Amino acid sequence: MKKVYLLAVTLFAAFTIQAQDVVKFAPLDASPVDISYFPNKAVKFKKTDNPNPIVKVTYARPSVKGRTIFGDVVKFGEIWRVGANENTEIKFYKDVTIGGKKVAAGYYSLFAIPEKDKWTIIINKELDLWGGYAYDESKDVVRVSVPVKSVNEVIEALSIAFTTQGNVANLVIGWDKTTVELPITVK
Repeated sequence: MKKVYLLAVTLFAAFTIQAQDVVKFAPLDASPVDISYFPNKAVKFKKTDNPNPIVKVTYARPSVKGRTIFGDVVKFGEIWRVGANENTEIKFYKDVTIGGKKVAAGYYSLFAIPEKDKWTIIINKELDLWGGYAYDESKDVVRVSVPVKSVNEVIEALSIAFTTQGNVANLVIGWDKTTVELPITVK
């Protein structure tokens, strides 16, 4: 009886180990996800006297790869998720003001409607969307028109960063030879 029990335990262990070996992990995504904070590197310094984060942006970073981005890959006049894969999400750790409108602390999605000379930046209540396919304008919190700024060198991977001017955090989006800035007033 002990031999039968030992055999059963051994077989069970062998099948369990074999079942664990069949897990296949996906390769690195072509548009890896990144996070940008304001203040910059706020999380790295959270245990010191430096300020806690005020804004956090989570986004996928597609690459140019020799393509024409704005007007071709990203169509002018159409909703864009500001990245790749799932829509870009933005978290405000406290209330902020964008385009003269108060935006309550919380999680939102970030969309844009690019044009040649200006973009409409959109903060929207809908989360967990794939791209902009299910975008719902009725859930917009604020829309702001911002000018396009051209840069000389190609920004290969979509990038989001922050600059500061007094109590304004400028959310800077850059890709290909284009940048835009969304002013976010923090208190």
